[in-house]
Amino acid sequence: MSTNTVDDKRKVTTVRLQQMKDRGEKIAMLTAYDYSMAQLVDAAGIDAILVGDSAANVMAGYSTTLPITVDEMITYASSVVRGAKRALIVCDMPFGSYQGNSEVALANAVHIIKESGAEALKLEGGAEIRESIERILAAGIPVMGHLGLTPQSVNKFGGYGLRAKGEAEAQKLIDDALMLQELGCFALVLEKIPADLARKVSEALTIPTIGIGAGSGTDGQVLVLQDMLGMNGGFAPKFLRKYADLSQVITSAIGNYVSDVKAVDFPNENEQY
Repeated sequence: MSTNTVDDKRKVTTVRLQQMKDRGEKIAMLTAYDYSMAQLVDAAGIDAILVGDSAANVMAGYSTTLPITVDEMITYASSVVRGAKRALIVCDMPFGSYQGNSEVALANAVHIIKESGAEALKLEGGAEIRESIERILAAGIPVMGHLGLTPQSVNKFGGYGLRAKGEAEAQKLIDDALMLQELGCFALVLEKIPADLARKVSEALTIPTIGIGAGSGTDGQVLVLQDMLGMNGGFAPKFLRKYADLSQVITSAIGNYVSDVKAVDFPNENEQY
């Protein structure tokens, strides 16, 4: 049997992601937020599913990720856990659930893991949240770091622009990445940073890096599912490749359904009892 990720039906773990980096195999990651989509994503052979706080945007309609709560993340994550059998399930800790107080961070982390069944958590930030990461890791919960553009800090940054363009910020990112690895994080998301910097960080780390808007030099890639499926028509950043135009497919299908109902063409004689 082939050993590629699509044919290999074994459960993906943090250890297997490390093995993929060690042998030079790229890691494919997508977001998902519900049972039905998780089933499809998992069946397609994805290595890891991120239950992202991007649910605030694509599922709840907020303009930022800031409003989503711990309990809402648990609802989304538990739905994904029930739908996916193979992929590693990583859940975002939402804004306010881990910054500032490491004891509160640990309590929220344990709550998410116990209630959702997710297998790992993702936290945004570096040295600023070191104590929270240390406590969560000490409890035996795997942590994925996240550096570069950290959407929970959108108000601090003043937008969603490219990060770490300057020498000082780039050096801090490198330092934070090495620190996160030293603490014991199993992987690291690098978002919207120069490709050369992302490659440099990826080569310097022994743990896997997952890029989004960070070029091809990372150990894997992640996109928001609805974005790559073309369900959010107006969202088209440079880093996004759309693999389908489901916005058009879905609206056309629903339009046909409306027409058929209005014309009394649905249901027909073969579609009733």
